[in-house]
Amino acid sequence: MRYLPLSEGDRQQMLNTIGASSVDELFSDIDAKYLNPAIDLPLSKTELEVERHLGRMAGKNTAAGNVPFFVGAGAYKHHVPATVDHMIQRGEFLTAYTPYQPEIAQGTLQYIFEFQSQVAALTGMDVANASMYDGSTACGEAVLMARRVTRKKDAILAGNLHPHYRAVVETLTQFTADNINALDTQPESPEAELLAAMDAVDGDTSCVVVQNPGICGHVMDLRPLAEKCHANKALMIVVVTEVVSMGAVMSPGEMDADIVVGEGQSIGNGLNYGGPYVGLMATRQKYVRQMPGRLCGETVDADGNRGFVLTLSTREQHIRREKATSNICTNSGLCSLAFTIHMTLLGEAGLQKLARLNHFTTCKLRGALQKINGVKVLNKSFFNELAIELPVNAVELVEKLAAGGILAGVPGGRLYPDGSHDNLLLLAATETVTDDDIAALVTAIEGELS
Repeated sequence: MRYLPLSEGDRQQMLNTIGASSVDELFSDIDAKYLNPAIDLPLSKTELEVERHLGRMAGKNTAAGNVPFFVGAGAYKHHVPATVDHMIQRGEFLTAYTPYQPEIAQGTLQYIFEFQSQVAALTGMDVANASMYDGSTACGEAVLMARRVTRKKDAILAGNLHPHYRAVVETLTQFTADNINALDTQPESPEAELLAAMDAVDGDTSCVVVQNPGICGHVMDLRPLAEKCHANKALMIVVVTEVVSMGAVMSPGEMDADIVVGEGQSIGNGLNYGGPYVGLMATRQKYVRQMPGRLCGETVDADGNRGFVLTLSTREQHIRREKATSNICTNSGLCSLAFTIHMTLLGEAGLQKLARLNHFTTCKLRGALQKINGVKVLNKSFFNELAIELPVNAVELVEKLAAGGILAGVPGGRLYPDGSHDNLLLLAATETVTDDDIAALVTAIEGELS
């Protein structure tokens, strides 16, 4: 494809159309210190020099698999079988990236269909889409979807919603008609968080976004909230940041959720320095035409053979822009394929066993933490994540333990920079955590608090 640059007149015409005086004005919302920063790089280096330099830089990282690791808060370290990496490279799946021509994209379309089926079964919902970019953007899209369904614009974000998900929702709705009511986090009282969300619902509410397990690990029965939402013709959106929990916790569909979104990273995908991940979205059949992204369906060809096609693709690439449900331009194809393969390897029994193992490990962690003087465990219910209250600043404690080779979790100060939860620490214990890891963590915390 040839590169056809715009003339100055073309640029000015576009600026006039959108009401901007200059290109720089388009970036006025970005702090000046982040625009065109000076980058100290040499003019040239040989390939060997670059490899050595980058290798030295990479050597400064602490790999999650090399130390006791208790970091979670929305991204979790699980074992991914080597089979997954092998299978995602199989030629059967290396079909057309964008499956508009089904006759040459059956590999891609089939695993999308299988992925959708798995997500719908996991969440207890009728239908799932082909995946979103990640859990947080799926959450934002769900709020926009709720406004289209209910034709109301007041969205309530429960206090137990991950702060980063909350921030994405607030960003995506910055220029829409949605009014966002973000409720306070109450790590010690998940019941109070749920009651606050219920009390906020009224006739103008489009949806309530609630997380389960919550950001502090609490597991809740959401059926009373669903009843309150439906009595006011509002939707309940359930966020699941740890999809492995679906092997042990009642599904959102069983709790009468209307839309379920979540992060699928835990199945088939490593931490990967924060991405790429795979967003999950599922809903009731009656809302399917308001679901963003694309959906794949099963059919038969002219010869009666089983085949797969895109059935609903209400994106701006397919229909008039003003009628599009979103402008998401693709799905997380490779990550969803890894998810599908890993889930297929596990099966229903395997997922339940994995979930029990996660919970059992966390029970051992909880018991060990409760014995430390000065540490208060805030969870009565949990899956594989705990919140503890420390007598010291959690950020400082985590940094000291990290210097000693223990990654002790996510401090509240990182999630709530306003200083409201500086002594809060979130710790996750998956199947990868050993008894020795727990012993090392406890010894290190006791040493710092003594």
